[in-house]
Amino acid sequence: MAEKAYPFKKIEAKWQKFWRKIGLFTMDPQSARPKYYCLMMFPYPSSALHVGHGRNYIIGDVVARFIMMRGFNVLAPMGWDAFGLPAENAAIKDGIHPRISSLRNIARMKEQLDSWGAGYDWSREITSCLPDYYKWTQWIFLKLYEKGLAYKKKAAVNWCPSCQTILANEQVIEGRCWRCEDQVTEKVLEQWFFKITAYAQRLLDDLTKLKEWPQRVRAMQQNWIGRSVGVKIDFPVVGDDEALSCFTTRVDTIYGATYMVLAPEHPYIEELAQAAANKDGILSFIERVRKQNMLARADVEVEKEGIFTGRFVVNPVNNRQI
Repeated sequence: MAEKAYPFKKIEAKWQKFWRKIGLFTMDPQSARPKYYCLMMFPYPSSALHVGHGRNYIIGDVVARFIMMRGFNVLAPMGWDAFGLPAENAAIKDGIHPRISSLRNIARMKEQLDSWGAGYDWSREITSCLPDYYKWTQWIFLKLYEKGLAYKKKAAVNWCPSCQTILANEQVIEGRCWRCEDQVTEKVLEQWFFKITAYAQRLLDDLTKLKEWPQRVRAMQQNWIGRSVGVKIDFPVVGDDEALSCFTTRVDTIYGATYMVLAPEHPYIEELAQAAANKDGILSFIERVRKQNMLARADVEVEKEGIFTGRFVVNPVNNRQI
């Protein structure tokens, strides 16, 4: 006798309707139960959900349900990271306005999440391309600007020519954009920065409060904050009025310095190259290294390379040319 197929459309739709009716996943702010916040990364609504989304969001859903079954008052919200170039590029590709494509994709993805049986508090849904959300990011920016914590400067960034956007180091995989896999280049752009360094010590001190975090993650955070105490030392350039500043936490090691290294992005490097006998070789080397991923360049396991500019600086502690 053949087994009957599981009528998932009928059964699952029935229980999903019941969950919505009783507000099973709606967080009660007045509840006396212990609170638990389960936040998953909001998806880009540039298309429909796929199995990769399922892999991520089902894990979070399992965690939220497990904690809920232990008696916690769980807040598991969902939203849409819809205000950026991924959504705009998808709209350009489809030949329609990004507002139309984003809201259409959001409706489709929400329908998919519901059909999966995912348990989110939809009363707290966030859509980042709508004014009721982004007015608060604008408000935060203005407050930071008023306090002198937002400023503009030129800096080297990872640039994806296809997406026409800046990428974080973590979004560059083997020199390519994580989204479109196009070759990433380095570009110097004027952009906004936040003066997070003003809070470096506070951030480091507060890491000690995260006792349940894995040591590996806390160490990563400490490295990202990157606060260190040391001194700046100027190395005069031989035959020039310029001096190169070097920061070190170990001033005692300056006595043994044998060479000075400049990053390809250093503002003085172009001037040095123009006056060098090996000008073309230096400029070619600079261009090649600038295309490399910042993370790969900083990897301690990767052998470092360089090229001699033909110029020297003076070590100020012993007056030797290096």
